Amino acid sequence: MDFLTYSERLEYILSLIEKGFLQSPNYLVEKYNISERTARRMISSLRMLGHDVVYCKKTKKYFLRNKQTAKN
Repeated sequence: MDFLTYSERLEYILSLIEKGFLQSPNYLVEKYNISERTARRMISSLRMLGHDVVYCKKTKKYFLRNKQTAKN
């Protein structure tokens, strides 16, 4: 996967997380035909880029912590 494709996918994943639509890496596995490990690495890459991505076991979704805190 080239850098441009990877960057576009990261942007898409970030938008899913912002909208509250990403429930598990399995969605990414099916959409992009990648391994679960690769999907988790992509989420980890978002964290390394400075996005505070966390998984909530209660709602079973990923979200951005700083966005969630701002709403409360």
